[in-house]
Amino acid sequence: MTNASNEAAIREAFPEVHPGAAPLGARLLVQIKSPKKKTTSSGIVLVEETKEVEKWNSQVAKVIAIGPLAFRKRDSMDPWPEGSWCEIGDFVRVPKWGGDRWEVAVPGSDEKALFCIFNDHEIIAKVTMDPLTMHIYI
Repeated sequence: MTNASNEAAIREAFPEVHPGAAPLGARLLVQIKSPKKKTTSSGIVLVEETKEVEKWNSQVAKVIAIGPLAFRKRDSMDPWPEGSWCEIGDFVRVPKWGGDRWEVAVPGSDEKALFCIFNDHEIIAKVTMDPLTMHIYI
């Protein structure tokens, strides 16, 4: 996949949509990877149920915003010794269950973007490979 086509695929998986909320305290706002379109590149048609299962089970997300107290000691507000685990724009692994999740319509499309807020200590890992090639097993 060329760099330009990979960027287009990432924009499709993480469409730019205003989430309608901002994280408070020690929380992070992430956008969960959108499921594949109803037809795959090889022409296989995915049923709506498959898209729904994939959407709610995805554990790859893009960091959209970080609350002002994230990655800080709660008693002194000093930064954590290891620093921030991630930055805005990073791709991360998040828990399959938990968090506060909601959808926002993607303008000009019948698709919806899925957002979630997690506590800073709930972030599982920073994704260091192409986030579209990471497959999560359910």
